[in-house]
Parts: sequence; C-alpha cells; structure tokens
Amino acid sequence: MIANCIKKIIIFVFLLSLLGCEANRWNSPYDTEKAQDPILFSSFSSKPKHLDPVVSYNANEWAILSQVVEPPLQYHYLKRPYTLEPLTLSKMPEVRFLDAQGQPLSEEDSHLAVFSEYIFRLKPNILFQPHPAFVKNDQGELSLGNLTETQLASIETMADFDQQSTRALTSEDYTYAIKRMALRQNHSPILGTMQQYIVGLKTFSETMSSKQPSVNELRAANIEGVEVDSELQWRIRIKGVYPQFIYWLSMNFFAPVPWEAELFFQQAGLKTKNISLDTYPVGTGAYQLVENNPNRQMRLVANPNYQHGFYPEDGLSDGADTALLTDAGKPLPFIKEVIYSLEKESVPLWNKFLQGYYDASGVSSDSFDQAISVSSGGSLSLTDEMQQKGIQFLNTIEPTIFYFGFNMADPVVGGYSEKQKKLRQAISIALNFEEYISIFMNGRGMAAQGPVPPGIFGYEADRINRWVYDWQPGRASRKLITEAKAMLAEAGYPDGRKPNGEPLVLYYDTAATGPDSKAQLNWYRKQFNQLGIELVIRATDYNRFQDKMRGAKAQLFSWGWNADYPDPENFLFLLDGEQTILKTSGAGINYANYDNPEFNRLFKQIKTMPNSPRRLTLVRQMIEIVQEDAPWAWGFYPKSLALYHRWYHNVWANPLANNTLKYKRIDAELRNQSQQYWNKPTLWPMILVVGLSFLLLWPLRLAYRKRQEAIIQPRDVD
Repeated sequence: MIANCIKKIIIFVFLLSLLGCEANRWNSPYDTEKAQDPILFSSFSSKPKHLDPVVSYNANEWAILSQVVEPPLQYHYLKRPYTLEPLTLSKMPEVRFLDAQGQPLSEEDSHLAVFSEYIFRLKPNILFQPHPAFVKNDQGELSLGNLTETQLASIETMADFDQQSTRALTSEDYTYAIKRMALRQNHSPILGTMQQYIVGLKTFSETMSSKQPSVNELRAANIEGVEVDSELQWRIRIKGVYPQFIYWLSMNFFAPVPWEAELFFQQAGLKTKNISLDTYPVGTGAYQLVENNPNRQMRLVANPNYQHGFYPEDGLSDGADTALLTDAGKPLPFIKEVIYSLEKESVPLWNKFLQGYYDASGVSSDSFDQAISVSSGGSLSLTDEMQQKGIQFLNTIEPTIFYFGFNMADPVVGGYSEKQKKLRQAISIALNFEEYISIFMNGRGMAAQGPVPPGIFGYEADRINRWVYDWQPGRASRKLITEAKAMLAEAGYPDGRKPNGEPLVLYYDTAATGPDSKAQLNWYRKQFNQLGIELVIRATDYNRFQDKMRGAKAQLFSWGWNADYPDPENFLFLLDGEQTILKTSGAGINYANYDNPEFNRLFKQIKTMPNSPRRLTLVRQMIEIVQEDAPWAWGFYPKSLALYHRWYHNVWANPLANNTLKYKRIDAELRNQSQQYWNKPTLWPMILVVGLSFLLLWPLRLAYRKRQEAIIQPRDVD
C-alpha cells in the first residue's frame, strides 16, 4: 500500500515537470493559443446600455459602437489641433450659402445667408458588414425578415445565423438615420439641438412621431431640408450659418442605418431574445460586434468587407514618436479580433495587465505609486519596475474641464457688483486646485485659467487669470491667501464675518455621498476655513442633486464638461445667458445662471464665425470677462494616463476620435513570449512537499517490510 503511494508521488513529480512547460496556462484568463494571434485583449467595467447610433451618447458605449458604424467624417488620428477629414466621403462636404429663396450667395455675402447647404459625396463600393438582414431570395426579397418559430428556436445570438450577405452603402442610409433621429420614441439626445438647425426637422418630427410609422413609411417620408440626389450624393440644409455643424457630422448620431436592419430587428421573436439594433449595431466600420454578453464579454471581429481605410501617411505632431508612421499607407485594420472582458474591480485588472494578459491599462489610485513616479516639478514618469517590463505610457490633457460653480442668481455669492466679484475672486484663490490635483488625482491634471481647455482654438498657454494668479518667471503662481483675505474684506466680509459679526455660511451641494468622498469634502471645508468662511455640505443622491441644479436651488456646486467637438463655442456656451437654468426652465446648460450682456453679445458673434485672428480676439475678450466676473472657480483640466505593453503599437491619444482601434497593431509573438516568461510557476514548494512526504514515508515503508517479513518467516518445530 505504501509502495503504491510512493509510486504515485513519483508519477506526480514527473507530471509536474511536464506541466511546467505549459505552466502559464494555469493562471491565464483565456486560451493561451489566442495570445499567439493578433487579438487585442481589453476590458470594460460597466455594460453598455445602448448601441443604437441614434440613441447612444455614452463613452463606454461609443468605445464599441464607433468601431462598427461610420458617420461621414472622422478626426485625423495623429494631427493636432484636432482636424476633421472624410471617412466615407470622397472629399469634405461642399458648403453653399443661400438666400431666403434658396439662391446661392457669394463667399463675400455669406453673412447675409438665410440657409447653409451641405453637399455630401460618398466613396463608391463601400460595403456593410456581413449580416442576415441583407440576405435575399431568388426574387430579390429579404429572406430572413419573417423568421418562423422553428428558425427562432435555434437562435440565441447573432452568431447563430448561418446565412449572411451585404450590400453597398448609399446616401439613403444616411438620410434614413436622420429620419430615425426625428422619431421622438427613439429618444435621440440631440434631436432638440438639431431641430434648431436642420430645415423641416421639427415639423417632420412632430408629424411622424404621432404616426408610429413603419419602416417603409419612414423611408417614403421626406424632411424638407434633407434630400437624396443620387445613390452617392445627398444634402442637408440648415438655418443660417453654423460652422460648428460640421463637427456633429463626425458623431455616431449621423452614422448610416440600413433600413433592412431595422426591418430585420423588428421581429418580435428576436426582441424577446434581446437581439436588436440596440444590442447589435450594423455598420460599414472596420469591425463588427459578434458577441454581446455584458455580464461577461463583448467581442469584435474584423469586418471582412472593410476596404476603404488606410493608416495616415502624415500629420505627426511635433515631438511625437516617429514610429507612429511605420505603418503609413497600409490597409486597415491590423488587429483581427478584440475581446473585452468584464472587470468590475481595478486590482485584478491591474494584476492581469502586469502579467501581460491585458495589452493596455489605466492607472487607478491603488496602483499609481507602483506605476508612476512624480518629480518635484510635478512631471510624471514610469517607475523602474514598469520600465524593466518594457511598459510605455501616454499622458495627455483631455479637452475637458471640471469647475466649481457659483449660482449667479443667489443673493450672497451671485451678482455683478464689485463687492460680489471680490467675494468670488477671493474664494477662487483659496480653492487651491493645484493642491487638489496633487492630493486626489496623483498629479493627473492642470489647474484651469478659463473655460477653454488646451487643444481647443482660443486656449493660450501664456495668458493667465490675473485675478487669481501672478506670473512668475516661466509659470503662473496662485496668489497668496493673504491677498484673498484682503479681497474678502473689500467684499464686506473681513475674516469671513458679516457686517453684523456673524460668520459667513455658504452651502455646497454635491452628489458625492460615498465613503471615498469624505476626504474631498473635508478638503473643500479646509479651503473655505482659510478665509474664515463656514462651508456646509449638502450631499444627496445624484437624482436629487440634478433636481436642485435644474431648479437653480444650489448656491455652490461642482460640475464638468467634455468636448463634443473641438471648438470654443462648445465651452463658452456653458456661460451663455440664453442657456441659463432660469431662462430655460431647467432645460439649459448654464448652471451658474451667468448672464453678462457683453459676454452674450460677443458669444453671438463668435458662434457662427470660422476660426480666424478676429475670432481669437473676441474669444480672448470673452475669457477675460468671465475671469473677472468669476461665475466659476476654474477648476482643472484632467490628464488621461494610459499604460501599454511594448507589443502594442500605434498607440496615440486622441480624445475626440472614438474609432481608433483600426489603427492599432499587436506583435503577438512578443506578447506570447513575454507571457510565458512572466508567468512561470514557482514549482519548488510543491516539489519540496512531495520530497518531504517521500522522506517521511520511506522509513514507514522499511518498517512495514520488516514487519511483513517477520510475519511470514517460518517458526522452528520442536
């Protein structure tokens, strides 16, 4: 019996040595054979709710959707400042200015235009991804538009459809998408904005939304300002002159939707299986979504019909790595498959990245010190541990602002008198956002000087907010707290006291209610306490907080804004008097209720101007006005920080471009080698246990044998 145990131990040790050759399979989160293929392994933490292009307006949704569908325009992957270029178009849209009768005006008379008309010309022979919606029978009719119960019984996901086909992209696919946008039951978040510009869209929306039209009825209906000229050309007419309209044409809302797909997905049997345009978008992009399991995994595969995309040949920014042009002119995409795995916690995600099982990763607070070194001057670099692994990183300022707002309609912190300005300016000095960035963001941000962030026309690095900062040699320096106290005294609140001697009490509304928010809220109290002001925190859930903001009931608050498009108008409109909560009954975006007539006048001018020296001068004036009025303490522009392995190529930060997976490339062989090297198992503890077991069992074996020999030895016979 003991002999059998020893034999098993020997066999186990032998198998252990064999398994050591494939030991990295033990802790791999996926089949390690996939590591040898050009597959990108990424993750997601929250499931996308909407993938219908007309509805979707969330960053985690667009990370998937933008790889599948293609609006007419896109942002050049490499160029700075952010530059639009044709995506499915043969050239940039032609813009004509028209009078009230629809007659063309000269460039010189464009200021008299009643309408602007955009003419689009498609590249020929762009094909949709393979899809069952396009399958036709011999009579040219759609074959799978009326699935039987027998057919549906074998269908659980889109991968279960054996039959697939395609067709060429046409101009009608783009105009049909706009018609879908107009249907109120689709809840497109930009319908309200587009109704202000696209001629006839509001009337069309009101009429068709009340009818609940079928697909064919919607195809047959016409929007006055949207017209199909041919299979490869269409036009959109908008009211007046609005140069920023072209930026909207790079967003997924204007991506084409084939009518066959909507007809296909309207089948009740598919809806019950959660198979719809909202879960499986259909497009002409570099990838198609083949698996949508938001509780486990999302999977994209390269669109076999994609032939119109090529890696950029120029546009590299100054100081950028020249290796970014190694693949110049090559057909896209390079990666054949993308697998997104659900990772709810940051720690396991980070550990898998260090093991090489994820190709890129963000940097959470828990892993920041392990990954990043911060110099005394605030610059970021990789730690020695990361450099030894060949990990690289991108650190870029996003076209985003987070700000601390004052309700200008409030009798205490609002108003436009010199004393009221002084109060807000003093608080703006005391709110040391350089300190906030250092403590709570690990240095991943830059204190803001005004509403327009870097990378956007109108931002000027050498122009500071002179009411909050002084210019020291080579940098802006926040004014001393003593100066803030002097301003506070001029405002009528010496040492934070009212004229009657009572302490000045201010109220800060926030949706930050979690345990992690306590330190940040205490930090705000500390900043106000420097001035002798008592800050009362009113924390509520997000829905209640939104209600307060829409009712203009918050005195102090924090908010943020991500660029929809790279234009100063997209940030300055946050302070436009026509957008105040009070004037719009809660529908506006100007939560500070800032309403300065001179700012409003200048905004109307720059709103429809193309970028020019004249426009820059006006934007500069507007920024100086709001710096002095201080409706916001300007907060900070966040920095994004992304780490990636040396086998992941063509990585470049472009916050406004969402369809960038097609440019990336994976060196699968190097990844496989690195994974095997980094994930060698430590076998010696197991071998030691086996050896000790052998040493303990061997004496027992000997004793057992002696006993057996004694039992069977013959006895002497008398």
